[in-house]
Amino acid sequence: MGRLVGVDLARALAVFGMYIVHIGPPLSATDGVAGWVRYLADGHSSVLFATLAGFSLMLIAGRRKPKTGLAGRQAKARIAIRAVVLLALGTALSMEYGDVIILAFYGVYFLLALPLVRLRASTLALIAAGLALVTPQLAFVLKSLLSESVQQSVNAYDPLEKLSDVGVLDLLLTGFYPTITWMPFVVAGMALARLDLSATTVQLRLAALGAALTVAAYGTSLLLAGKDALRSMAEGGKSSADSEAASSASGSFDAQGSASELLSAGPHSGTTFDIIGSVGVAILVIVGATVLMDRLPLLRRLAKPITAVGAMSLTAYVGHFIVQSAVGIPTGESSQVSWGPVLTFILGAIVFATLWSRFFRRGPLEHLLNAATKPAKYIR
Repeated sequence: MGRLVGVDLARALAVFGMYIVHIGPPLSATDGVAGWVRYLADGHSSVLFATLAGFSLMLIAGRRKPKTGLAGRQAKARIAIRAVVLLALGTALSMEYGDVIILAFYGVYFLLALPLVRLRASTLALIAAGLALVTPQLAFVLKSLLSESVQQSVNAYDPLEKLSDVGVLDLLLTGFYPTITWMPFVVAGMALARLDLSATTVQLRLAALGAALTVAAYGTSLLLAGKDALRSMAEGGKSSADSEAASSASGSFDAQGSASELLSAGPHSGTTFDIIGSVGVAILVIVGATVLMDRLPLLRRLAKPITAVGAMSLTAYVGHFIVQSAVGIPTGESSQVSWGPVLTFILGAIVFATLWSRFFRRGPLEHLLNAATKPAKYIR
């Protein structure tokens, strides 16, 4: 129970981090502690969310011991249905709120993760490491070869592109959260789910691993690329969303970028150093949240309103876009200097989740998503 509450706490922190990126002031308008909070939220919150998505897949497929036989086939069917629903929901939201929506990308991640759900933690960790080492360089080469005419030709026959401006090329290679460089986060989360996070030995080893990955990746990048290696896309005076839109790729390189960018490790740069460092940060947050919830019962009780948000993270994520639009707060407003709006959204999410959880087991969208997977029980 403690470790699941810890995962919910980590989910809530990921959601709040995305609130900060989408609604809060840009990094250029912050300093001191507020500046550090804004910097850590930029990129790391969405990576944490993706890592926890991989963790959630294993809760369906059999966390410590993979489901086999009929149960295994039905679990895979549930994951596939979730993927299709998220792809459809993400496409629909992108039609209204633009291409910062991550849900359609999740749909692709889940489909590609299906063949991996029965693998051991060590195998999954090796796959995640291999992807982190190879895919950024592959993405860089592919995008350097992808001419504008080729993109236009592909997009001309892509129904997703016509619907929401987030087509197959965006989902796989050129979008904000491209599958090619974001799968390492999902696979890393799957590996974490295979471990006994309640065991002290496992917690200590993961904490050491997370710290080592973080220090090694960011430290090496600083040595190779200089003092601007960790520079955030938000530092140009724009919010993360604005900067990402301008570069056409939040989670990847600019198609016209130079090979030297492969040495950087800033949020959303999509390099090997960024991926490894971000995974390290995600591991530290997940392990830290697990330890706090498992070892401090009083804190676990006090944190119930926050973990309630994590238990309905899909609702909290989609809800903040809808409410933001309803009250007229634009995403990525570069002139925003007040923390008031984002704090209001965080408090609103906590109050809503607390009240809802008193009467219902799942959040609104979580309930609908669970209902959509019911046909999986007919798989034989």
